[in-house]
Amino acid sequence: MFILKNAFISITRNKGRNILMGIIILIIACACTVTLAIKNTASDLITSYEEAYDKTATISFNRENMMKNFDMGKEDSRSLAKENFENMASYTVDDVTKYADSKYVSSYYYTYSVGLNGNNIDKANMDNDKDFGNRKGNPLKNYDFTLTGYDKLEAMNEFISGTYTMSEVADNAWDIAFDGNYVFINEELANYNDLSLTDKIKLEDDDDNVYEFEIIGIFKEKEDNEVSMFSSSANNIITNAQAVSTITSKNEDVEGSINPTFIIKSYDDAEKFQEELYGKGLDENFIIQTNEDQVAESLASVSNVNSFATTFLIITLIIGGVVLLVINMINIRERKYEIGVLRTIGISKLKLTLQFVSELLMVSLVFLIIGCLIGSFSAKGISNSLLASEINSSNNNQEEISRNFGGNMDKNPNFGHMKRGIPVVQAYDSIDAVVDMKVLLEMFGIGISLVLVSSVSSMISIQRFSPLTILKERS
Repeated sequence: MFILKNAFISITRNKGRNILMGIIILIIACACTVTLAIKNTASDLITSYEEAYDKTATISFNRENMMKNFDMGKEDSRSLAKENFENMASYTVDDVTKYADSKYVSSYYYTYSVGLNGNNIDKANMDNDKDFGNRKGNPLKNYDFTLTGYDKLEAMNEFISGTYTMSEVADNAWDIAFDGNYVFINEELANYNDLSLTDKIKLEDDDDNVYEFEIIGIFKEKEDNEVSMFSSSANNIITNAQAVSTITSKNEDVEGSINPTFIIKSYDDAEKFQEELYGKGLDENFIIQTNEDQVAESLASVSNVNSFATTFLIITLIIGGVVLLVINMINIRERKYEIGVLRTIGISKLKLTLQFVSELLMVSLVFLIIGCLIGSFSAKGISNSLLASEINSSNNNQEEISRNFGGNMDKNPNFGHMKRGIPVVQAYDSIDAVVDMKVLLEMFGIGISLVLVSSVSSMISIQRFSPLTILKERS
């Protein structure tokens, strides 16, 4: 009680010095509150994005491995490379299911494509136009149409990314899309053949087996840079993987192309997963690739803000600590005689040290609270201003993807599980959201740290001073 009473008397007696010290603490508190708010907001965004993006692994050609002995100038080398490419061991749906049965995989999805010809519809094509369905390198190049089956909603990357958007869609389309002979066709193909929703189209394989499908949606592709009458997806017809599997099971001569995507538990598991797939029979001319780089790139801007906030916080604390230390050293020198008198009348070094620390703690506590209140009002606008584009982007993603699928997707239970690239982050629009308990605890820790750092000089000086020497110098 004696220590606190003396500390309070000393504070009121030296108002000017303590107000100066308080103003410095106030500035530090305001800066730290704003910085912590920005840092916490950025951290929340990063966490949200990391949770939103699944860690995916896909199977791709190992071009480096295939071309390591290739010599463009030798005919036999080119022939051998072509033969190796054509003889690569492919994989089936059963293989994909076997690959996905791994401790490194949490889930998977895939697309299954086959080439078919039109029976009652014509391919969208102009005599002098590029043959979009017959592009070089396309394994389905000899057919009018590519029928692509998705096994689930999450596999429809083109709609998630916005490459495709639905221009017309049946009310019950997403209830029946993944079970039965239903298709989505390109708007250009629909116009070319005068087709609309509920119309039936017929496709056939090389053995003249005919497959009938009902149109439940019409989509369009985002404009590309190719100079052409039709878009690259004009002759792509979308259905479900089960429908494609039915076609390949009825006719073994129909060769399908499977593109699986595995949701792995950690990027660190990618290499182990690849070795496991080789053990399960995957051709070693294939390689596993992840989306780690793409996710890191999408987080770059928010990570930069987070790093800036951390750096600014450290600099603020260093400068603030040094300034307070210098002021406290000056304070000790000015009160040297007071220290000598108190030591002479029997006040211990420990009590004197606690008194000086208590003075600084009282001043710091008052101005920290004021600084937090001022900073909280500023932090809301500053943090949202710096992160405005990320917040707006995250808030609009889900609505945009819903529109790509034709709208009303909120009612679809599968849409709620689509986390890939759809972070949901709200802007900080209240004081409580910025200066929460976490920030208060952090600010309290900062305040205690500043008090201890700036009190070092008083602790050392009090331990070093001799009361008799002080009084002798005074006289």
